[in-house]
Amino acid sequence: MRSELSIIGLGYIGLPMAALFASHGFSVVGVDVQPAVVETVNAGGIHIVEPELADLVNMAVKQGTLRATGQPEPSKNHLIAVPTPFKADHTPDLQYIHAAARALAPVLNTGDLVILESTVPIGTTRQLAQWLAEARPDLSFPERAGNEADVQIAHCPERIMPGNAMREIIENDRVIGGLSARATQMAQTFYQRVICGACIATRAETAEMSKLVENSSRDVQIAFANEISILCDRFGIDVWEVIRLANRHPRVDILQPGAGVGGHCIAVDPWFLVASAPEDAKLIRAARLRNAGKPDWVLQKIRDAVVEVLSRDPRRSMADLTVACFGLTFKPDIDDLRESPALEIAMDTLEFGCHVLAVEPHITGVEGLTLSSLDDALEQADIVCVLVKHTYFQGVRNRLRPDQILVDVVGV
Repeated sequence: MRSELSIIGLGYIGLPMAALFASHGFSVVGVDVQPAVVETVNAGGIHIVEPELADLVNMAVKQGTLRATGQPEPSKNHLIAVPTPFKADHTPDLQYIHAAARALAPVLNTGDLVILESTVPIGTTRQLAQWLAEARPDLSFPERAGNEADVQIAHCPERIMPGNAMREIIENDRVIGGLSARATQMAQTFYQRVICGACIATRAETAEMSKLVENSSRDVQIAFANEISILCDRFGIDVWEVIRLANRHPRVDILQPGAGVGGHCIAVDPWFLVASAPEDAKLIRAARLRNAGKPDWVLQKIRDAVVEVLSRDPRRSMADLTVACFGLTFKPDIDDLRESPALEIAMDTLEFGCHVLAVEPHITGVEGLTLSSLDDALEQADIVCVLVKHTYFQGVRNRLRPDQILVDVVGV
């Protein structure tokens, strides 16, 4: 008997989706290539930090509506939520989607719906359909058969924020682009069974573009804030006060600067547009480079602080110094290290030759770094560098000794 839903990829998108649909009574099979993930989910646990998710997964597993496996199985609906990174030259890397297509093709049946939720370059949904058609010539797909295709395919880019996933899955509007009108309608019906947000119909390419534009827009806005922080530092002006005052204008809403931009969306997706049209995506490219360069600027601030400490006591060497890096994740109050500028900065600080302590309350360890408690780091550090605005770090400024140097790039 086919399950109602198969989700390929049990990460920050796939697992919350699986838990939500399973909690609504769907029979859900989660597929992941990592045996540890499969084992954890089947034991009723989770391998990521996401509020409310643990209880949903545990309940669904106990009720028998959710289980995990290492290979796709027959299902009425298949949802692909695998990573889409970029290569060293910033061109898209679609290997995980291709691998998902190869694994999924053998279990497809007439009447199935395949939904691609991964954020992808324009044209990837049609490429997915082509890969599936090549692997299953006995089935018809929308590119040739349209509404009459045996297997329908749609793109519905995820729109959730880690740390708030369970609410946003339910409440956020969804953009749905089918490769046929029937695919779009089937996908709308599928999502409307569990979400409250609107399911807005469009073409597949438009749905792909809309997600890339959303994240590129955020990247450009953050780049502006990061550039303002650099300018304010040059002139000895408090950037936080400048932004606070500027935002009192009724038509101005400047974001907060930080150590850079991380995560698997904003730090990645703009490159898909740049790679597709490098001659036209000039502003998007400039913003991406500004944000990608912010960690180097932060590192220079740490170098300056090191020089200041050494100048106070010439008897000390670099090996005598301790730098405490507060925060390693790519954004506050989550455990996600993907593309994290804070992690990059902490690792690069090690190369100075000083002792580096990392304070990160949301993870248990990082290879190459020494994790420390907040109290121990404050006691030992010569330089305190706040890289992520975790709630856990509130009030830390008031605990600094007079001789400690604070490098605060998030406004804690």
